[in-house]
Amino acid sequence: AMLTRFVEQTDVDVVMVAGRFTLLDQSAADDLLPLAESRGVGVVAAAVYNSGLLSSPAVDAGAKFDYGQAPADVIERARRIAEVCTRHGVELPEAAVQYPLRHPAVTSVVTGMRTADHVTSTVARYRADIPADLWRELHETGLAPDPARAR
Repeated sequence: AMLTRFVEQTDVDVVMVAGRFTLLDQSAADDLLPLAESRGVGVVAAAVYNSGLLSSPAVDAGAKFDYGQAPADVIERARRIAEVCTRHGVELPEAAVQYPLRHPAVTSVVTGMRTADHVTSTVARYRADIPADLWRELHETGLAPDPARAR
């Protein structure tokens, strides 16, 4: 809400939204992203792995979400998204990195990287080929609305 007010009331070029436009949380799509798009404000999506829950191909039962223990229903939803990814030959973190970029207001994605291997894997995730059918299935099953279709 604060970012939406900021975009609405100031002449800003870019804002960063953390954890609110991901495969698991699209709340930024309610107000912030449409307003940013209409005002020509770029949005940088950060925390696209939702505290690590989406950072591995397999979802761990002890995973974190929003910096705390992930609730069982969130873990189950993440696992269902991972299953869709696997059916389409994609790893969950690849989809997590690319998902926000499907919205025209999102100009960049920020991921945490501590090592050279993290940099290499992030670039590979960004460059991974993700078939349109994966986004279509996530959208049609209600697991994650496709920003390219949901508008």
